[in-house]
Amino acid sequence: MSLLIKNATIADPHSPHNGKKNDIFIEDGRIHSIGKNIKVKAGEVIEDKDLYVSPGWVDMLADYCDPGYEHKETIHTGLAAAKAGGFTDVCIVPNTLPVIGTKSVLEYVQRKAGNSQVNLHVLGAISRNTEGKDLAEMLDMHHSGAIAFSDGWQPVQNAQLMLKALEYVKSFDGTIIQLPLHATLSSGGLMNEGINSVKLGMSGIPAMAEGLMIHRDIELTRYTGSRIHFSGITTAESVNLIKAAKKKGVRVSCSVTPYHLLFTDDALSDYDSLYKVDPPLRTEADRKALLRGLEDGTIDCIASHHRPQDWDAKTKEFEYTHPGMAVQELCWSMLLKAMPHLSPERWSELLSVNPRKILNLPEINIKKGAAASITVFNMTATWSLSASGKKTRGVNIPFMESELRGKAYPLNRY
Repeated sequence: MSLLIKNATIADPHSPHNGKKNDIFIEDGRIHSIGKNIKVKAGEVIEDKDLYVSPGWVDMLADYCDPGYEHKETIHTGLAAAKAGGFTDVCIVPNTLPVIGTKSVLEYVQRKAGNSQVNLHVLGAISRNTEGKDLAEMLDMHHSGAIAFSDGWQPVQNAQLMLKALEYVKSFDGTIIQLPLHATLSSGGLMNEGINSVKLGMSGIPAMAEGLMIHRDIELTRYTGSRIHFSGITTAESVNLIKAAKKKGVRVSCSVTPYHLLFTDDALSDYDSLYKVDPPLRTEADRKALLRGLEDGTIDCIASHHRPQDWDAKTKEFEYTHPGMAVQELCWSMLLKAMPHLSPERWSELLSVNPRKILNLPEINIKKGAAASITVFNMTATWSLSASGKKTRGVNIPFMESELRGKAYPLNRY
């Protein structure tokens, strides 16, 4: 199989062709040639207005619910959603049943992904059963291909355990990924603590629940000299803490979700469970701080936090509904809606270059002879996602049937 991409602008800060409009011919998994008006017979041709090509996008954190919760998502439907969203690589959380906390479960997931069109990377659990008490079989999982370590939706609360985990991964220059949320401060909370939670009569989760966890883990990382990544930061305080830590040389990085860039706790005014997410949507001031963090480089990358739920999980009393949005297929359009003025090169850094550095993945450059792990996208085309056209099993999808701007092109392996 072969692919010819016509008249695409290359968005790759490290490519000799960056910013240039060219044809790209791909064959046998490699970029065969780059140039003007390439005349070849290709198995597939992509030609559209306003096309861009970047190194393949990496989703730093998603949930495919498999094994154990396949009624919400499976490895196959999740990878199909990722492909539809333009991603070539996805990291999945270990919050399955059983938990991905042993070599055997990790290898089961890898086998199930098989020869998928999207590269599946597994985040091994930090603690046994993600209970936060004892370390999981981290070294065995590392040797079996765990890309990094996280307890996913169950952030590590025990400071001594986190210290041990940071020391443990340092031996192989691994990374700990933490969703920063203090369990006791957020216990029982349904949304951001503030004016809206008072108006709606719902228990709140204070911004401090995130800030205290980030402060603690920054200090533990500084002490150990290890590496930590905070996934899905939500507050202005978090941005400031991470910016200060980076200036001091702490090996810290962070990501933000597309929905925290777009929505605030105002979205919960009608008790719509779609907007119940974890960590919660914050204030407009926090949202603007996240946008500034993207612009100035404090925020390193994007994590979709794709968390599909079935109908029953989202259609009940608000207090009992499950958190999360299923957004991988819409991620690019949501990002464009939130930050329409960012350059394609900056998006390439946020979605590909920086995640690969954080995860120690091989660098991908768009040049002749390089591996064809690329994403083709458009910044102006309009489209909509229908219930019949979606790939995910999740029903908790924003902007369904709405006109969206910005399209990613699902690619097969060539």
